[in-house]
Amino acid sequence: MKSTWLPLAVTLLIQAMVSMALLVLPVMAPVVAQALGVSTVYTGLYIAVVYAGAITASLAAGTAVARFGAIRVSQAGLVLCAAGLALCAVPSMLTIALGAFLIGLGYGPITPASSHLLALTTPAHRMSLVFSVKQTGVPLGGVLAGAVVPSLLLLTGWQGALLVAAAANLLCAVAAQPMRQALDADRNASLPLALGNLAQPVRLVLSHPALTMLAGCSFVFSSVQLSLTGYLVVYLHQTLAYGLVAAGLALSLSQLGGVAGRILWGWVADRWLGARPMLMLLAGGMIASTLATALLQPTMPVALVLGILVVFGASAIGWNGVYLAEVARQAPPGKASIATGGTLAFTFFGVVLGPPVFGGISGLFDSYRAGYTALAIPLVLCALALVRAQRRAAAQPAT
Repeated sequence: MKSTWLPLAVTLLIQAMVSMALLVLPVMAPVVAQALGVSTVYTGLYIAVVYAGAITASLAAGTAVARFGAIRVSQAGLVLCAAGLALCAVPSMLTIALGAFLIGLGYGPITPASSHLLALTTPAHRMSLVFSVKQTGVPLGGVLAGAVVPSLLLLTGWQGALLVAAAANLLCAVAAQPMRQALDADRNASLPLALGNLAQPVRLVLSHPALTMLAGCSFVFSSVQLSLTGYLVVYLHQTLAYGLVAAGLALSLSQLGGVAGRILWGWVADRWLGARPMLMLLAGGMIASTLATALLQPTMPVALVLGILVVFGASAIGWNGVYLAEVARQAPPGKASIATGGTLAFTFFGVVLGPPVFGGISGLFDSYRAGYTALAIPLVLCALALVRAQRRAAAQPAT
């Protein structure tokens, strides 16, 4: 048990820190946009730049983890996130774009690194649950961003809030150092780093149909997830007239729904349904939630609004652990981090395209309701693809 839970605790903390780093600016988007004299629609472009960096880093992560170790790569990611947050504190669109790219470079290798550690230390029958618990670090980071950042904004201003978040990431990198020697014992310092290795994760994914299917699903799901987390505060503030603190707390509750969902769905997938049927059900939950969110009204009881957003978070954020555990299962032996990096390239590409398209649709119709309604279309297509794949798998004779 010790060999399983120590890596889980370390990776959970690191995941929460980098996830918080990613969301600090979107949580403050109305204030930052006003300070810079730009539209909040640019939030989608910020997210796209972050994940452009994350794609690059995730493709390089497998080789980097093998050479330097998962903890060292994670520490480097935390430092890059801290540097990116500090750059975002400079009131310039160009500097913020550079900071966003650095945050992406720091965020990208964290999940492949943690998958490498957990795949080595987790029994096969417990993988969905353990991976799901680790992936609660993503919504926990959102909880921190939604609950703490608005208050920091009031105390220190938007630039001060960014610098405090940068300091937290640096402290986390320092805190991980005592565990580096034990958890990075499998590293191979003689392994070469070459640009040609960047294509290896994608080739691995495309050569295995099961991994290709998972990657395609993650492309759609990640678009929905980041459109929820990246625009929810702005939507509640501008459309439903919520204050920034109240909207931030609503974001935190949706993230808590994601925390509960990731653990619950991982447990259900391990015990009863299996990964693919679980993903099918979650796609259905996301379809219902996007449409319900689009129909929210300022006159609705706050409890009803929050309840819808918690369900939205449970589905749109809760899918990730089940997906990553299944990627680790389907990966060839010893290649969990490479397969994870390859599938995450598709995941992050969905994030690069999704939020800007969401913002563009919302801007075109002058309503974020239109953006949330449009999310249902690719989700329906994804759900149908999962159903067809499940039927084909069920029809194949046992070997």
